[in-house]
Amino acid sequence: MTCRNRNEFVADFDLVIIGASFAGLAAARTAAMRGLKVAILEAKREPGARVHTTGILVPEAAEEIDIPFWLTRRVPGVRLYAPNMKSIDLFSPGYAFMTTRTADLLRWLAREAVMAGAKLICGTKFRGAEHVGPLIRIAGEDMTTRFLIGADGARSRVARTFRLDVNEKFLTGIEVEMEPSDRLDKRFLHCFAGSALAPGYIGWAAPGPDVTQVGLAVSGGRKPDLNGFLEKTSPLFHWDRSAIRERRSGVIPCGGPLKRFAEGNVMLIGDAAGWVSPMTAGGIRTAFRYGRRAGALTADHLLCGGLSPDILLKRQVPRFWLKGLLRSGLDINLPDAVLNTALATAPMRTFAERIYFHRRGARGIDRKSYLRWLEANDFSAGPVWRNGSSG
Repeated sequence: MTCRNRNEFVADFDLVIIGASFAGLAAARTAAMRGLKVAILEAKREPGARVHTTGILVPEAAEEIDIPFWLTRRVPGVRLYAPNMKSIDLFSPGYAFMTTRTADLLRWLAREAVMAGAKLICGTKFRGAEHVGPLIRIAGEDMTTRFLIGADGARSRVARTFRLDVNEKFLTGIEVEMEPSDRLDKRFLHCFAGSALAPGYIGWAAPGPDVTQVGLAVSGGRKPDLNGFLEKTSPLFHWDRSAIRERRSGVIPCGGPLKRFAEGNVMLIGDAAGWVSPMTAGGIRTAFRYGRRAGALTADHLLCGGLSPDILLKRQVPRFWLKGLLRSGLDINLPDAVLNTALATAPMRTFAERIYFHRRGARGIDRKSYLRWLEANDFSAGPVWRNGSSG
């Protein structure tokens, strides 16, 4: 009989997180603050490189993590366009979306995680891992961990390595950052419905803190036609006068949360776990909220003998049943003529406001008074940096 020395199973880290994503960084910061020895492995040279997300936040995301105001821009309304380019304006008094300097936001989150005690290791691609007794050894790295979290995106390599469920249904998105357009009303996220150009989702033009974000996403494995979208919307915004600063593209899981997102001491979070609304494709709020919960529950599990974190997260992460049904409706791709007629009706306005705002906002604010307030305030200026210079 061969006996193992107890010290043979002493891990280099309590928790290794693959991916410096929104969920991964939120989990790392919380776990480190609760006393775990945490490492984050990131394939890119630094967390803000080659961003694949629009970074548009709902206010509830900012309630999960206090985000510096100079990284954001408040956008209070939505202007929704039918395929014939007629539009309706949607508001919920007191509610506002936030566009972000997304790369800088990720860098800030990474700094917060490091300040909490996590070790950030960039330029390190996850190539696999294996169990060694009760620990996990990271392939190609002289590193072992007691617990492994995969926060490595919609097509998670951690999921494939440990034979967990994988995302199978996606939206494909493409976006460009352009010089700000004077023709873009900065009170609104400009959203474009249409089965011809954006089947299964929408196109958008959003006033960022110091750029205009223009893009679209499509479902069903189609390829988004960004040039066609720019051409169709150019009469409104004169894109020919705005230079393109940056391009990005990627996939967004839209099949709902994965059932088998954990096994033993391995767990997926964020996009890797499918924690994205199938209807709106919004995932940053859930990344922040349940990334933090994952970090806290993992610390409780390892330090206090608490339940495995996936057991509790299964009860807490929303299943998005209704939004999954609405996603099936979007995938039908109604003819543009039907959308033109529907978006001109009062019931569709009510439905659209419910989708975008979820009955949120400040109660007791008169709508007409709120619209007058919007008219009286200047939303053309971006945020101001701490040194006083305009962002």
